[in-house]
Amino acid sequence: MKTLPDFVAPGLTVVSVGLNPSLPSVVAGFPFANPRNRFWKALNASQLLSAPVEPGVDAMYRLLEQEKMGFTDVVKRPTRGAADLRASDYREGAPRLFKLIESLEPRWVWFHGKLAWQYYLRYGDTGGEDTGWGRQPNDTAGSYVFVSPNPSPANAAFSVDDLVESYNAFAKALKTCPDRVC
Repeated sequence: MKTLPDFVAPGLTVVSVGLNPSLPSVVAGFPFANPRNRFWKALNASQLLSAPVEPGVDAMYRLLEQEKMGFTDVVKRPTRGAADLRASDYREGAPRLFKLIESLEPRWVWFHGKLAWQYYLRYGDTGGEDTGWGRQPNDTAGSYVFVSPNPSPANAAFSVDDLVESYNAFAKALKTCPDRVC
């Protein structure tokens, strides 16, 4: 199966987690590659970055090195949309993600969308609960958890401004908890 690689490294502050790779992302080689996806626009408009980035593979390495931000997914099987995923995808993917988080020890795990967080909780981390948007009261594998709306164009309930507001709340949480104890 051809999929999107994880963009991760030791010493990360943030591991960004999507539900699964889109088909355009697999072809392009980087997350959120669909030109209609609002992630890059919201990220660049937010307070999360020291400087804007142009979407692409080069941005992934800049985010890894300069911002200490990595990227992965709950499920690695690419699909046209979440409806194409099966329970077996989550049963396989969520424990893999838990082990990855455990091995990397990032300060924060940033889930894009409640589905990603809820399926991860159900199949990968049995100790937590979903308490809505934003910072979760429980951690996962020793890392804090923040949940933002999914920036997919299919998630029209949230505007780019809503995404920027959520990303800014995450930026504030990052500053509030400068290390693994907060």
